[in-house]
Amino acid sequence: MQAYLDVVIRSVSAILLLLLIAKILGKQTISNMTFHDFVTGITLGAVASNLAFNKNIKSSYMILALIMIAGTSLLLSVIALKNHKMRNWISGSPTVLIEGGRILEDNMRKVRYSLDSLDQALRGNGVFNIEEVEYAVLEDNGMVSVLKKEKYQYVTKKDMKLHLHPQSFPLELIMDGTLMENNLKNNGLTEEWLEAELKRKGKKISDVFYGVRGTQQQLVFDFYEDGIHKPVDQE
Repeated sequence: MQAYLDVVIRSVSAILLLLLIAKILGKQTISNMTFHDFVTGITLGAVASNLAFNKNIKSSYMILALIMIAGTSLLLSVIALKNHKMRNWISGSPTVLIEGGRILEDNMRKVRYSLDSLDQALRGNGVFNIEEVEYAVLEDNGMVSVLKKEKYQYVTKKDMKLHLHPQSFPLELIMDGTLMENNLKNNGLTEEWLEAELKRKGKKISDVFYGVRGTQQQLVFDFYEDGIHKPVDQE
């Protein structure tokens, strides 16, 4: 029984320490995984798992190791902010994959980036025809940034000199079929108002999978019944 209790205590301690370290290191560690963040994450995970389950190593050693790794990672982050050359070594640097509409095969080989990965990244940026791309850059966090050729870029309201309307943050009203009562209450809305809006569409709250009030106060609903009889892709 004592052995089980020891594992429980060590496991909880490992989770709490990792949460604390993640808080200290900042959101970038989980949102933009650079070389530095990747190495830090793997090392912290390995040490934390040993803290949780490896009873042959003292807990104090593992805790000290976590603190040292977190401290080293924090120090490297500070150095990267202060020194450009060190930042390139610690976090990596962007690599141009497409320039002037031409794929740079040598650069792709250097970073071992395949055409399949490039196509996938372009689709993730809403580009299905490679001929639309002027520049594509592999960022140091592994994401690909795309600049379309001018003739394929979207026209903005500013370009057309149209009147601009104020925007608000989207307000989720229903998520996973559950009414977000606090969101309604905090924004002066009621369930009765929502039911009335849905009634106009011949629907009720139980029919809605996802409902949101958009940036222009418009209501958008996704219903459980999609009316798509032959989906393009079905798992």
